[in-house]
Amino acid sequence: MEDLCGPELPFWVANQTIHTDRPDLPACFQLTVLSWLPCIYLWAVTPLYIFYLKRNNKGYIMMSVLNRFKTAFGFVLWLVCWSDLFYSFHELRNGLTRPPIYFVTPLVVGMTMLLVTFLIQFERLRGMQSSGVLFIFWFLSLLCAIVPFRSKILQLRFTTFYLYFSLVLLELILSCFNEKPPLFSTVVTDPNPCPESTAGFLSTITFWWFTRMAVKGYKTPLEAKDLWSLNVQDSSQTVVPRFLEEWEKEQAKTLSAHAVFSKAPPGGATNHVTAGAAGAVENGPEETEVLLSEGRAAPRQPSFLWALIRAFGPFFLIGSAYKLLQDLISFVSPQLLRLLISFTKQKGAPDWWGYALAFLMFFTALLQTLILHQHFQYCFVTGMRLRTAIIGAIYRKSLVITNAAKRKSTVGEIVNLMSVDAQRFMDLTTFLNMLWSAPLQIILALYFLWQNLGPSVLAGLAVMVLLIPLNAAIAVKTRAYQVQQMQHKDARIKLMSEILNGIKVLKLYAWEGSFQEKVLAIRQKELDVLRRTAYLGALSTMAWTSAPFLVALTTFAVYVKVDENNVLDAEKAFVSLSLFNILRFPLNMLPQVISSIIQASVSLKRIQDFLSHSELDPEAVQKNSAAIALVKSSAPAGCERPSVCPSINMLVPQGSLVAVVGQVGCGKSSLISALLGEMEKIEGDVAVRGSVAYVPQQAWIQNATLRDNILFGKPFAEQKYHSVLEACALTPDLEVLPGGDMTEIGEKGINLSGGQRQRVSLARSLYSDADVYLLDDPLSAVDAHVAKHIFDNLIGPEGALKGKTRLLVTHGVSFLPQVDNILVMVDGRVTEMGSYQELLDQNGAFAEFLRNYAIEDVIEEEAIGKPPQSCSSLLLLSPAPLHLASQRKSGEPPAEKKPRQAPGSEKLIHAETSETGRVKMKVFMDYAKAVGLVLSVIICLLYGCQNAAAIGANVWLSDWTKDASANQTRDEVNMRLGVYASLGIAQGLLVMVSSFTLAVGNIGAAKKLHYNLLNNKFHTPQAFFDTTPLGRLINRFSKDIYIIDEVLPSTVLMFLGTLFSSVSTMIVIVASTPIFAVVIVPLAFVYVFVQRFYVATSRQLKRLESVSRSPIYSHFSETITGASVIRAYGKDSAFVHMSDTRVDDNQKSYYPGIVANRWLGVRIEFIGNCIVLFAALFAVIGKEKLNPGLVGLSVSYALQVTMTLNWMVRMTSDLESNIVAVERVKEYSETKTEAPWVVEDKRPPSDWPPQGNVEFRDYSVRYREGLDLVLKNLTLSVQGGEKVGIVGRTGAGKSSMTLCLFRLLEAAGGEITIDGVKISEIGLHDLRSKLTIIPQEPVLFSGTLRMNLDPFDSYSDEDLWKALEHSHLHKFVTNAPAKLEMECAEGGENLSVGQRQLVCLARALLRKTRILILDEATAAIDLETDDLIQSTIRTQFEDCTVFTIAHRLNTIMDYTRVLVLDKGEISEFDTPSQLLSQKGVFYAMAKDAGLVQ
Repeated sequence: MEDLCGPELPFWVANQTIHTDRPDLPACFQLTVLSWLPCIYLWAVTPLYIFYLKRNNKGYIMMSVLNRFKTAFGFVLWLVCWSDLFYSFHELRNGLTRPPIYFVTPLVVGMTMLLVTFLIQFERLRGMQSSGVLFIFWFLSLLCAIVPFRSKILQLRFTTFYLYFSLVLLELILSCFNEKPPLFSTVVTDPNPCPESTAGFLSTITFWWFTRMAVKGYKTPLEAKDLWSLNVQDSSQTVVPRFLEEWEKEQAKTLSAHAVFSKAPPGGATNHVTAGAAGAVENGPEETEVLLSEGRAAPRQPSFLWALIRAFGPFFLIGSAYKLLQDLISFVSPQLLRLLISFTKQKGAPDWWGYALAFLMFFTALLQTLILHQHFQYCFVTGMRLRTAIIGAIYRKSLVITNAAKRKSTVGEIVNLMSVDAQRFMDLTTFLNMLWSAPLQIILALYFLWQNLGPSVLAGLAVMVLLIPLNAAIAVKTRAYQVQQMQHKDARIKLMSEILNGIKVLKLYAWEGSFQEKVLAIRQKELDVLRRTAYLGALSTMAWTSAPFLVALTTFAVYVKVDENNVLDAEKAFVSLSLFNILRFPLNMLPQVISSIIQASVSLKRIQDFLSHSELDPEAVQKNSAAIALVKSSAPAGCERPSVCPSINMLVPQGSLVAVVGQVGCGKSSLISALLGEMEKIEGDVAVRGSVAYVPQQAWIQNATLRDNILFGKPFAEQKYHSVLEACALTPDLEVLPGGDMTEIGEKGINLSGGQRQRVSLARSLYSDADVYLLDDPLSAVDAHVAKHIFDNLIGPEGALKGKTRLLVTHGVSFLPQVDNILVMVDGRVTEMGSYQELLDQNGAFAEFLRNYAIEDVIEEEAIGKPPQSCSSLLLLSPAPLHLASQRKSGEPPAEKKPRQAPGSEKLIHAETSETGRVKMKVFMDYAKAVGLVLSVIICLLYGCQNAAAIGANVWLSDWTKDASANQTRDEVNMRLGVYASLGIAQGLLVMVSSFTLAVGNIGAAKKLHYNLLNNKFHTPQAFFDTTPLGRLINRFSKDIYIIDEVLPSTVLMFLGTLFSSVSTMIVIVASTPIFAVVIVPLAFVYVFVQRFYVATSRQLKRLESVSRSPIYSHFSETITGASVIRAYGKDSAFVHMSDTRVDDNQKSYYPGIVANRWLGVRIEFIGNCIVLFAALFAVIGKEKLNPGLVGLSVSYALQVTMTLNWMVRMTSDLESNIVAVERVKEYSETKTEAPWVVEDKRPPSDWPPQGNVEFRDYSVRYREGLDLVLKNLTLSVQGGEKVGIVGRTGAGKSSMTLCLFRLLEAAGGEITIDGVKISEIGLHDLRSKLTIIPQEPVLFSGTLRMNLDPFDSYSDEDLWKALEHSHLHKFVTNAPAKLEMECAEGGENLSVGQRQLVCLARALLRKTRILILDEATAAIDLETDDLIQSTIRTQFEDCTVFTIAHRLNTIMDYTRVLVLDKGEISEFDTPSQLLSQKGVFYAMAKDAGLVQ
């Protein structure tokens, strides 16, 4: 330096700088270090910055006033510096020799100012609205100019310098402001752009731009419209293609690698474009094993991980860089603490040292805060993009995956890939940096500790290492318990959803008790696992809290014991403590990160497998001249059956109507799939000409309005639309639906009947106006007369589709004479083909088929002289008969109630009000009551004690360090150590005890709350279930109970922990420096203020996020089920776009949620940093009175407080959002209940009813309060043993009458007596167990067949077999390997509908009560089963009173009497023959049914 500054300007003078009360820096130091520092920074950063600006060009910004000023000032600064330079030259000429530094520095600074001026313009041309690089430069320049500024005041010299200083200050102020957005940028066009994109540098690092939303969310609850648009770089349209591009590169690499290994797959080319291994995908596991065992390298799958890293790695690395900086800065605080303590020891040190240290502590903490939150921001945004990319990739894949591959994973599993696995990746990214950061922090901390305490640190380290396996063991065990817990939970939810779906049946059979016990048994197992998990949790919490203390204890003990000269003074003790506190976080995080990496790797594998599945070949179907042609084409449907369509040749001429007929399972649907290119083609050609419309066998309905379902993305044309509705017989249905064609249709078309769904599906195909129509049995789901209407107006030779090519799979024999050609299929082969007449003449399989099926039709035709039509023609009676069945299915009241409701009431219960605004105190009280009030108080006391012990230990430590100055003896050291150890161990034990008690309390509360909810739901009247969507009830039992079980306890634990430790910090600081109390009030005020803003906004954002999450998954599962329809209509890209929009909508509320946390973090940590500042300042001020121990104590406590405060706000917010679950469960545990199950003093005798006489007196009933009466003043009496048929049009009140007998509907007037007992006076179970019903829709529960017949185990095997024999199930059950223990799937899916109906009959036979009610099944059941049931009833229930609700009149023609209902009143009641001779309503119905001439 001497060469530059010369001998008379020394670089450093200690007496002038440090050891004085008025410090100043020497001129040489000012001219070199202070002047060059900003310049070095800027020149170093510029190349990188210019590269960045070149890459990210956002378009140029117009010259603004701001920009002109910045440039002008930069230019003036350059002039100022060079005037300095010329002045030095001037002095040189006048013979004043100046040292070289006076020439070098102005030159360097001047050049830098020119560079700045250039950068200001370059940024403008590249669209940079606010520059962080220049902001930091001006800030540094200003900082470095402050010292010379002060010196110059002291020496009074240099106008140029003051000019320089003021200009730098102005530039700094100007660089805080923002430029206008670039021309033509998206910000201008977007209605609600995210302010982040236009935020300035300062606003970005402090997240100030979010404040607007926080304020808005505080004033009024946020709504979806308040959310900002997503940044373009986070939206699906940018993220997904970027990821897919990398994934395709990976696939291409694998394919080329694979081509080297394998020869062409056997059996010619398949039509699968195999993603990844072209040969090894379709092989079974055995073959793959053989391949591997031969020692050939198996083809590797494309690596999903690499694709992710390449797509999102670079962005993530920026976050990692921030993390590295933050880790390094975090070790500055302990060093400053050391200096501060040593400062308080030195009596003569100048005061400004202390103030400088206090402010340095504050600034390092502040810097750490800003950097840390930038790191989090980058990590979270990466996680968000990962999720978007994974969901997008999975969605796109699911549209092109083959059926064989689809069979490998259920819809639920794929939805799980999207929800659970994508979520895991998202969670992992936040902590991924801990993988390298934790070891780094541990190493640094140990290094500084070693410097401080020497080798005795190793003792502490040993304790840490020993604790790791303990924590790991706890983690492993917890994981195992979690898996168990999940299984129990799934079992319970599955059972609950079945119970709620079949609640009506349970009530009718009085089976609630049995099922309640089943649920509670599972729940008990679940709670046991929970209890074990909670005990483990308490252990780990203890390990967690005690670890730092144990480490400190062993280290200090070894330190003072090893060598007599080692004395524990304040500096050593508290600096070590603050280092141990830094250690705590990485040590806890490492095991967690590793376990989440393991979880994520499983997810990675699953997603990779799914994305590597084989895809459908878009070229499988050629689009060529003949309308449809299959030439020697064979197509197996995956692996079960080697070949479904062995070899088919067929040609369909353009414009013809071809019917495909055959037995069940002969490959009719497979033929259609082959034409759509959904099957795997082994050989031959498939060709379809023109566009295709496809109507699947099971109609696929979207969750959208009815109109959207029909338009399916086509523009709306009024006239065409109405003619389509007319042709598909949908016009009458629209009158019944509450919102006409704008009615929102639920998931899977839940609020339409089967027939309506099928007709909507047909309407969609007709509207699409395609060239080729593939109709897979669309007429089976609709009623006969509707089927005829549709055939005549739509499909048939005169229908709307005439002139189009139509391929119709059908079972309806009556339509066959009208088609052009008939294809007969047997076992996957086309056996005959020709017109109706030709095939009849050939007298082959088809003629045989006709003889079997059409026999009844023909007889009827001769008798009545009508066109052939199926037997259920009775349904002509009402315009929209299809409502009833479906409505029952979804557990709503029958259709006849619908039109009468007010238009708004279709949305029966929608918004749940409890969730906006603050949570009421009452809810917290409810939870405390559920835990137990005494227990709640004890828990709080325990927490208080535990913190008291912790404070005690640290106060004792600070007291101990006083001994360092006085020479302590050996005995004192042992005493000191003993007390310190016992206080610490007491704290550990108290932590464990308090966690235990808390766990016990929480589990007790969970048990109580669930039991009340369950018990209430079993006692709730049926009307409640009719008006409450099932999803909402299931949500209470799954999501809310899960929160009460698992989420709330940990939240409460954390909340209490942070609350008490924040309070104890304040107590410690105030105790050591009482003046601190003054600052607490304003800080607390700011804290509460910020916290209120955050909690309000974040709670609402969480709700919006969860509301917008379900549409992603529901749309997805909808897409998977309808994939073939979507592909057939060529709507793939439209659906991909829909999915992307839904994901973006969800991320739109997720993103502000992340930022809210950052916003809060920066502000709360700022308060924490202020606490550090004041604690240090007051320590400096009161240095004379304070001993070093107390300073160490109060400042080291203050350093911890930032984390605690931050967590406390988070936990308050979590507690508020989670305690809502208690409120929601409570709300449904207190709904109105039905009458008691058993009324003790009114119990009927055990053999009641002996005769079975039923009498109605003036009986009226309504469905729910406020609705019209359904039955009006019925009076009739039925003698024991009579058989009564009940008939009437839809909505006449037939079903209601039976529900009244069971008291599912309570009387609005009048009464019913059975054998002289008024049924309204006895208990519900006493009544219902004495009546039997065979319901219209057979409901089975998953479990064994025995359980379905006899849930209470009250009958012997013999009885069961007898019942099965009479119900014609004997043969079926004896053939099943498990006999009575045969498992029934959920809803009895593995039995046919007919068999389910027979199981219900068997139930009735078992109970054998005196009164039987038969609600006749409508469409689902085949004639054969119907006859079986009727004959069994005639023989087995001879002496019983039977009520039958008849849909087919021929079944009740031989009954004793028939009751005709009309609009809830009795219109006729007499014997069938009498009624026919009266020629009234009944006669008209019989005539319609063709039973009389």
